[in-house]
Amino acid sequence: MEANQNEESECALIIRAAHDAMDVLNGKWKIPIIAVLCFSKKRYSDLLKEIKGISGKMLSKELKDMELNHLLKRTVLETQPITVEYELTEHGIKLKDSIKQLAIWGTAYRKEIIKE
Repeated sequence: MEANQNEESECALIIRAAHDAMDVLNGKWKIPIIAVLCFSKKRYSDLLKEIKGISGKMLSKELKDMELNHLLKRTVLETQPITVEYELTEHGIKLKDSIKQLAIWGTAYRKEIIKE
């Protein structure tokens, strides 16, 4: 009985942690934004070009949310006109391997299920 309780307790912790991650990464756009920023820091206009289908308003909202959650850092450069760059924080960089694994899974899924 003790082993079963430990398994249930461990399962509850995993589910809670997964829910926490899903709360931070929720929505359609956060993972693509992180994926783009995994390669290098980007300006707002670069992100808008590279992430197909996202609107400027949605990108702004997601970037603010991700900054609040310490996934990315916003830097205002003193150029004329002013340039703003976004890059992953150390906390955000920790997601790089997970996103790579999701991409590998997604590729296999397309091949096996969608036949693409």
